[in-house]
Amino acid sequence: MNIIENIEKEQIAKLMEGKNVPTFKPGDTLRVHTKVKEGDRERIQVYEGVCIARKNDGLNSSFTVRKISFGEGVERVFPLYSPNVAKIEVSRVGKVRRAKLYFLRALRGRSARIADDLSVSVKEVNAGNK
Repeated sequence: MNIIENIEKEQIAKLMEGKNVPTFKPGDTLRVHTKVKEGDRERIQVYEGVCIARKNDGLNSSFTVRKISFGEGVERVFPLYSPNVAKIEVSRVGKVRRAKLYFLRALRGRSARIADDLSVSVKEVNAGNK
């Protein structure tokens, strides 16, 4: 293991103190609690949608969440180890056969639905990394 990987692991451990990130994959419906700073006040905003992509790259890991807001598709990329991400919850576990679900961008309504994975419980996923 080289020096950069060691430094990255130390930084990840430092950023993850007191946080627990559930194991999630593309196809899962997530609730991402983000810290929003407005002036001198700070509040938590919840963004709920389907995880369509995940990039595992050490400290630069991120995931993309897509939701439909007022009939318009909205995607947001969240850095996994960001201090602005307060909490991640899995609300549904989806069963998909792709790593990147970019094809959902072209689908609307019922055809854009993802089947539930009945072999995994949501409670198990959320409680898994506590």
